[in-house]
Amino acid sequence: MSHSYLDMINDYRDLYRLKLEEKNRLCGEIRQMIIGVATENGGHLASSLGAVELVVALLSVFDPMKDKIVFDVGHQAYAYKILTGRKDRFHTLRQWGGISGFPKREESPYDHFDTGHAGTSISAAMGYAKARDLLHQSHNVIAVVGDASISNGMSLEALNQIEELKTKVIIVLNDNKMSINFPIGGLAKHLSHLSTNPSYRKMKDALRSACKNLPLGGSLIEESLKKLKYQIKTALQPINMFEALGINYWGPFNGHNLEELEEVFKLAKAFDESVLIHVITKKGKGYAPAEENPTKYHGVSPRRPRQDAEIVSWSKACAECVEKIAEKDKRVVCLTAAMEEGCGLSRFKKRFPDRFFDVGIAEEHMLTYAAGLAAGGMRPVAFIYSTFLQRAGDQLYHDIAMQKLPVVISLDRSGLVGEDGETHQGLLDIPWFKSVPGLIIASPRDVADMEFMFSNLIKNCDMPAIVRYPKGDAPKRLARDVDAPCAPWLKAEVLRHGREVLLIGHGGVISMLIESCNKIADIYNIDPTLVDLRFLKPLDLETLNKLFVDHSLVIMAEESYAIGGIGEQLLGFAQRVNKHIRWEHMAVPDLYVPHGAKDEQLRYVGICCDEVVKKVSEYLETAPR
Repeated sequence: MSHSYLDMINDYRDLYRLKLEEKNRLCGEIRQMIIGVATENGGHLASSLGAVELVVALLSVFDPMKDKIVFDVGHQAYAYKILTGRKDRFHTLRQWGGISGFPKREESPYDHFDTGHAGTSISAAMGYAKARDLLHQSHNVIAVVGDASISNGMSLEALNQIEELKTKVIIVLNDNKMSINFPIGGLAKHLSHLSTNPSYRKMKDALRSACKNLPLGGSLIEESLKKLKYQIKTALQPINMFEALGINYWGPFNGHNLEELEEVFKLAKAFDESVLIHVITKKGKGYAPAEENPTKYHGVSPRRPRQDAEIVSWSKACAECVEKIAEKDKRVVCLTAAMEEGCGLSRFKKRFPDRFFDVGIAEEHMLTYAAGLAAGGMRPVAFIYSTFLQRAGDQLYHDIAMQKLPVVISLDRSGLVGEDGETHQGLLDIPWFKSVPGLIIASPRDVADMEFMFSNLIKNCDMPAIVRYPKGDAPKRLARDVDAPCAPWLKAEVLRHGREVLLIGHGGVISMLIESCNKIADIYNIDPTLVDLRFLKPLDLETLNKLFVDHSLVIMAEESYAIGGIGEQLLGFAQRVNKHIRWEHMAVPDLYVPHGAKDEQLRYVGICCDEVVKKVSEYLETAPR
């Protein structure tokens, strides 16, 4: 498809020669490019569609070669990538070896800060601004933050320091009334109040007039802006929360009106103090399905062959499992940090609205809130992605585990996660949390085991626990007879009894190890032993002890970092049991795994069937026969 204006744009500097109407047409063409690529490759579609005019206006006023534009999370940055030299590579978005779905410093000099988690932009921008001042530089620093991210604790901490810091930061608040789900809490209501403030028209007209009539002399500009500052502060009385924190508040403005956005950005550029510019945008703008259902189209999956309708995701299976338990146990409550849809909790919310809590992007608060619920006699299940649990490690350690409170953490997206890449890999939960005293860590291989684990943890266990599971499809029953009971509580399970070669894993790698067993048997006429650990803390050393004595080669596979992984922990034990044992640990090495399809990531780090077979081959070449 030919794009008449987009074809003429190589980077943002080409915007300078376009008229307003041409820029508006360009925005439509950018939207079509985003829709085409994101619906094919997957990605954060609705957010980026809503921010097209905002990005075009920013790049029309500020120069990202010298000015620092810092995005929060990065869900809205696709137009920015297109207009900063990556148009011809945009079709590779989120693919292996292609451009990232998030801002990435090593990808482009125009990406000034790596993002992926919410709440970082204002803090990073303040750091950039203070470094600028200390080095006697003069560029602008702009933080682009969404209405959900600004309610994050880190954002509020940063806002609280701005007045004391005495440095200028331009904060652009992109208010689309949506996070992944609807924004939560008092700040969301406050923003809603501001967005409907009758002073809107008065403010907009005042700013437009000031821009058009701005005197040319430097001293006159300064004097005019001082007068305007007073007008702005009095126009929105009573003072809002941003003004109360010492931050000049301008807005709200129409986030799809290029002329209006450029005018206010020019004024902010000339202004001598920090300012928060509140813009109202429509999530999914220009794509009817996304406008009608912005939650569904917040993040879309890559186009893949149609799947069997009976196949269920781990997220959905877990939510349904907890829902069944909640039907009979009124103590069960579910919590999530702005991930109702992502964690499959919409049906639970509908059925048990008084026992469902979406706390917004506030993972730390969620865990301590869950601790309070548990201390009060409830049985809370906190649904969270592995990458986001990293933000609440202190709360898990101090507020839950140390008090031995029965909080169950449903840990979604554990292991490698595919196209979202480095910032979202779930690789740290095992190394970080297996050292927490009294914490149970379970890793089911199928839905049957997951149901067994949740049932026991909620009904029969008074200890804190993590149930970790990967992204993707969940096998209902893997390597078990239809009527076979699950292995006993806290015990590993021997799935296949063999000789000489022992394969050990847990969770999502078990299916790969089953395939490896079959290949090894076919190629080398050796039937390996296969063990599913099931519980990573405490480890079932009793079962493993005899197996280590009876086998010569052990291959331990896990989707976790090797440093601090379960394999590292078991190695010392195995060598004490059998000093002649040969040990191979297949895990993620000391690096950040790039974005791409999950099978490509697994091959990249060497966790795959071919590597298992290769290690067996190398062992057989040197082993005495």
